[in-house]
Amino acid sequence: MTDVIKVIELLSVIEEDTSIPRNVKVKVQLALSTLQNTNGKPIDVLCDKVLQELDEISDDPNLPAHTRTQIWNVVSTLESR
Repeated sequence: MTDVIKVIELLSVIEEDTSIPRNVKVKVQLALSTLQNTNGKPIDVLCDKVLQELDEISDDPNLPAHTRTQIWNVVSTLESR
């Protein structure tokens, strides 16, 4: 569970970044809400859903390079669970 808390913290930092495009911010917020509101679903299923969202985000050509690196760090943390 500590990995999920770490991911939530990392995504919160990304969400607060004012240099990212609005469409990316919306997807980050969706990923955050997915992890925060489990609704009894297995955490592995939620992590897979978040990984799909983050994969989509990382392909965005408007994403700043530093944010892309942060996204990759989050993906790496989720995949190592």
